[in-house]
Amino acid sequence: MKIRLLAVGGKMPKWVEQGYQEYSKRLPRDLTLELVELPLGHRGKSSDKAKAIRQEGDAMLAAIGKNERVVALEVLGKPWSTEDLAEHLSGWQMDGQNVALLVGGPDGLDPRCSALATQKWSLSPLTLPHPLVRVLLAEQVYRAWTVNQGHPYHK
Repeated sequence: MKIRLLAVGGKMPKWVEQGYQEYSKRLPRDLTLELVELPLGHRGKSSDKAKAIRQEGDAMLAAIGKNERVVALEVLGKPWSTEDLAEHLSGWQMDGQNVALLVGGPDGLDPRCSALATQKWSLSPLTLPHPLVRVLLAEQVYRAWTVNQGHPYHK
């Protein structure tokens, strides 16, 4: 099974790449985590925020694979514990369907992308920086896998 993290934005600091890679490489070959960076919509003093969100949405919609389960990361989504994520991960693996985790830009997800989601997940009621979200997601996917394996990492 493949989990693809579709995230708006690029040019992340080196620590983000290193942190993300550290956890994604720990996953087994039958559960891969792939980062797909999508371009940030144009923003400026006189630009239209809605247009930027639409640009990001267009790129995200084009990146979502056929038959992928879509999970939107949204502030108003449901908070999951690590154990909840482990249960979802187990179910996703049983379904045999690849998963696309959607992380929007600074102004959130395009409503069209959100509408495709079969699940909406909130990492926290806190506002988290986008670079940190990538590392946090990679670590939590790894942790959920260790829970399902009975691996001592989670303890």
